[in-house]
Amino acid sequence: MSLSDPLGDMLTRIRNGQKAHLSDVLTPASRLRSNVLEVLKREGYIRGFVEADLDTGAKNLRIELKYHEGQPVIREIARVSKPGRRVYSKIAELPRVYNGLGISILSTPRGVMSDSEARAAKVGGEVLCRVF
Repeated sequence: MSLSDPLGDMLTRIRNGQKAHLSDVLTPASRLRSNVLEVLKREGYIRGFVEADLDTGAKNLRIELKYHEGQPVIREIARVSKPGRRVYSKIAELPRVYNGLGISILSTPRGVMSDSEARAAKVGGEVLCRVF
């Protein structure tokens, strides 16, 4: 089955998994998903992720969700740039999520990075999602 928005599907799986207090969730593997998960891991929103093979031969990513005192670390995760409406941002116009308490994840010419890393590198790009 093909998806029109694979990244949005992964974010929804994370959101649903944390609402159900699951320890981990599975999502199909891709390079963009791995890069976004690497940023989430670096910023402390998930414990980690590993690539897992299923019996069918398809590669999946097992995402280990993170909780603090029984509450999910990720309070809000939302897709910004969608397949029908791409959202690009210059370095001066990068959005701040909850006045710096959250992050935006961007796809830049230098790779996928958080908004603070993009400001340090002085590069803009497509705003993929925001996390708080």
